[in-house]
Amino acid sequence: QVRLVESGGGLVQAGGSLRLSCAASGRTFSGYVMGWFRQAPGREREFVAAIGWSLARLYYSDSVKGRFTLSRDNAKNTVYLQMNSLKPEDTAVYYCAADAGFFISRRPDEYDYWGQGTQVTVSS
Repeated sequence: QVRLVESGGGLVQAGGSLRLSCAASGRTFSGYVMGWFRQAPGREREFVAAIGWSLARLYYSDSVKGRFTLSRDNAKNTVYLQMNSLKPEDTAVYYCAADAGFFISRRPDEYDYWGQGTQVTVSS
């Protein structure tokens, strides 16, 4: 069992920055693919970014590429999502997720564990 706790959400003006953190506890953190997803009201949960065991395996959605940076610190059992140049369309609940598989998936149903989510609101 893996427990994930997100933090760092909040209200920010367009063009601003936030850094989300996801602290994991339970099984060996370094063995999991870690992903971030987001869900806006009335919309499906969508892939944002994911990182594999090796830091070289790193993927972003086209909508955040160049603005968001995902990293992980296996010694601290934590992943970080640095979000810069935020836009109103980035407003959503952001979820951290863990997948015990090897391949990085963009599908929410491939992930085994989820955090409770943290709200990010970007005002125009």
